[in-house]
Amino acid sequence: MAEQLKGGITTGSCAALAAKAAALLLFKQQRVNDVEITLPDNSCLTWPIESVQRHGSAVTACIIKDAGDDPDVTHGARLCVTIESPSDPDNNEIIFRAGEGVGTVTLAGLAIAVGEAAINPVPRTMISAAVRDVTPCGAIVTVAVEGGRELAQKTFNPKLGIEGGISIIGTTGRVRPFSAPALRESLKCALDVCVAAITCAPVFVPGNMGRKAAHHYFNLREQQVVEISNEWGFMLEQAMQHPFENLLIVGHPGKLGKLAIRQWQTHSNQSDSAVPFICTLASQILDRPIAECNTVEELFMGVLNEQERTKVADQLAAEIGKAIVDTFDSHWHPTVVLINLKGEMIGHAGELDTWK
Repeated sequence: MAEQLKGGITTGSCAALAAKAAALLLFKQQRVNDVEITLPDNSCLTWPIESVQRHGSAVTACIIKDAGDDPDVTHGARLCVTIESPSDPDNNEIIFRAGEGVGTVTLAGLAIAVGEAAINPVPRTMISAAVRDVTPCGAIVTVAVEGGRELAQKTFNPKLGIEGGISIIGTTGRVRPFSAPALRESLKCALDVCVAAITCAPVFVPGNMGRKAAHHYFNLREQQVVEISNEWGFMLEQAMQHPFENLLIVGHPGKLGKLAIRQWQTHSNQSDSAVPFICTLASQILDRPIAECNTVEELFMGVLNEQERTKVADQLAAEIGKAIVDTFDSHWHPTVVLINLKGEMIGHAGELDTWK
């Protein structure tokens, strides 16, 4: 049995926790030592606050990021959120700003608009919910990370045009530590549960975003969906050992596009970007040059029009399915569904009726 690894929390959870602590002091004059927030899966998280300080008309709360046993570059970082009221008392919006150590988006193609603080959509929703737990009033939320500029150099942020620091990320609120043996054991267990539920047509997704999209578009049981993380080669080999009749794969082309070029371990440290391959594929399909892109999302949602997007996504999905059949000698041809960062279907290859 692989050693159980300690989990942690995302920078998004840290920001939401700190935001709630700051809001409690600013709006309700309550100073707290720990805070409870609700995570995207509706579970609750309670965490200690390192400090809460009032300075003038604003309040800053800080928390120490704990990534557990995951080798996260932000583990141990001090994340602080400052909350102040807007100058217009009738403005009840929540406004996000990048403090020291948090990046600003400078290039198109990401989930956040150019010029905005690099605080991803799910953390923004979590932070907003945390503040709304306290007050319906407007708030300016500034997120800062001590040493964030230096930490960002160890991430992909500079290549993505995020300048000035790290991104505030996380889709579940919790960090699941990475250990290849432990992860593979967990994945095998998930597949065993899928089999035990008498599933003949499982659904493989990279993570939470794919899972949500799969449940949105298809009629699925919970055990039918298996999160693969980056272990596609391992899990496809495991799937071949079971009498499945069909396989559905749902995910973003930035991740799944790597499968089309036979990269079966899709972690960014162990695989190449799918951008060059997909841009070349798009150029061939559309018979025109494709502008240079920083991300796959930028290509599909920024460079291509709707008709072109569907055409390229459908062909990419077909290429992914072909690569799987050629490599793993499966007796079924997988159906592949590609989604954008909003979870919207942009293309597919294969029949979908099995999962409707």
